[in-house]
Amino acid sequence: MQLLPDSFPAILLQVRTPGSVPGHPLRLALMVSLLAAVVLAGCSSRRIEGSRVADLILTNGRFYTMEHDQPWAQAVAIKGNKVVEVGSRAKVDRWRGAGTRTINLKGAFVLPGIIDGHTHFDSAGRLLLGANLAAVSDEEGLREALKEAVDRMEDGWSITGGGWGAYESWQAGSTGEGKEVAGEKEDLFQPDKGMIDSVTRRNPVLVNRWDGSMYLANTVALEMAGIDRNTRDPSGVTIHRDRRGNPTGLFEGNRGAIMRLFRALPGTSHERRLAESRLALKKMAEAGITMFHDITPPDQLEIFQELYANGELTARVRPRPTLEKAEFLQRVGISDGFGGPWLRFAGLKDFIDGIMGSWGAMFYEPYDDRPNHYGVWRVRMTPPPGMEELIRRGYRAGFAPHIHAIGDKGVDTLLTMYERVIKEFDIKDHRWRVIHAQVVHEKDFSRFGELGLVAEINPYHLSDDMRWMYERIGDRCEGAYAFRSLKDNGAVLVFGSDWPGTNAAIYHQHPRYLIHAAVNRTTLDGKPEGGWYPEQKITVHEAIEAFTINCAWAAFEEDQFGSIRAGKYADFTVLDQNLIEIDPADILKTEVLYTIVDGRIVYENPDR
Repeated sequence: MQLLPDSFPAILLQVRTPGSVPGHPLRLALMVSLLAAVVLAGCSSRRIEGSRVADLILTNGRFYTMEHDQPWAQAVAIKGNKVVEVGSRAKVDRWRGAGTRTINLKGAFVLPGIIDGHTHFDSAGRLLLGANLAAVSDEEGLREALKEAVDRMEDGWSITGGGWGAYESWQAGSTGEGKEVAGEKEDLFQPDKGMIDSVTRRNPVLVNRWDGSMYLANTVALEMAGIDRNTRDPSGVTIHRDRRGNPTGLFEGNRGAIMRLFRALPGTSHERRLAESRLALKKMAEAGITMFHDITPPDQLEIFQELYANGELTARVRPRPTLEKAEFLQRVGISDGFGGPWLRFAGLKDFIDGIMGSWGAMFYEPYDDRPNHYGVWRVRMTPPPGMEELIRRGYRAGFAPHIHAIGDKGVDTLLTMYERVIKEFDIKDHRWRVIHAQVVHEKDFSRFGELGLVAEINPYHLSDDMRWMYERIGDRCEGAYAFRSLKDNGAVLVFGSDWPGTNAAIYHQHPRYLIHAAVNRTTLDGKPEGGWYPEQKITVHEAIEAFTINCAWAAFEEDQFGSIRAGKYADFTVLDQNLIEIDPADILKTEVLYTIVDGRIVYENPDR
């Protein structure tokens, strides 16, 4: 049985008028509502009944349960896809039978399945299959990255994006104390097709610099687009040429105009999206991720549905469409919680401002390195109906808003909107989220607790972003990535990786990087000594909370996920180090031994 109807993505996640939906709207809403009941019934676990024989026993482990009344256990019994016993080896061994599989964990550290609270899954798959060029700023690196991408791809598939040069000025691992600058614009890496043609003969290439200021095409792409020495520069675009007037493959100027030049390049096929998703799921399993909350576009939801139907989904998905779709989703019977244990809606995403990496986060005072620039409001902030009204409509439609806010003005503005709507409807248990909460003004920390808000944060950002943070906002860094202040003022912390990153940065999805950043507050090589604004450190236990039970609670799923307890789904992340007992400096050495989802091993470390 399929989790959602075949037409689900097209019907539910694209903005249409009711008349454009096949069938009568009321009939469709009733049909989808009935389907929801069937889905929830069909996806529920097998009842634990009959003989007391487990299908799987995990024994001789250090189970950190996240349950107050039983924080540690030695073993767990699993029947079907649920936990049936948690406790001592002797207690769990009573569930052993002739058909029980037993795994001796040999003292391994076991957590409830890690939940990544913030991903861009489709972008991650695209970069894994294609080319992630963020760390590339020379000819050798560019050629090697594109050669590897070609080797992964079918002939004829386009290689796009990439974002070269994100670490060209500010080096990876920098604390911002000693900037290594590439120099003026003419000193920055400016590639040409001659660097890549020999390794990209089978695929058209149109990759871009991280800030979108330059694009590079190979000869295959130029020929498909019909661009040669006779092609005039379009308005707002400069085509770089050699001494004979032939295009070098490098373009500068307006992104839209450049993309129109290359509109003949092949788009992304269904088969390619499947290939990208399989790679991303593999990486998630290797990182111990058992569930992820995703910013999911319509075509990706269709892919998730197909992977589920084929038995290929190895992590649970909590898709989050954008907020302006709330009323349409309501009309067809969809609200938060629709779906089943594998694929279930968990809020609607939107944006107040941009990101720090491209000077888009909104601040009350201008950026230190751009004295007349305060940031950028995102598109739904100003045109009618405006963000606050969208929040209001989303609540009426049964959805929790999960809204991106990064600069101190962006965060303050969102808190004020939330406060007005919460008071207007007298909402008691909403679990609304401020995504990132990256730079918070001192006066606003207490408002998180007063309003009962979730801070969906991405701790690894600080390990990477500190390379340019102080130059951008100076002493306002005291309120940046302020995890301790948020928690102590009542915010519920939820961790997300923001994988695979932004146009300005690469972000890791493995939980060791996020836990390291939150606990140690340093770069990956331990700088600065003692941590960046060390008063904002949190404990390992608090970091694990944010990756497990807090994330489940924020999605109203704490009765099913987030801790190890009889009756909950059998999702586990098994690690080779006891994070509670090791020196925090060793967190980055942690490896995943097993990833178990729904009682099934989806990853086993080959070096175990």
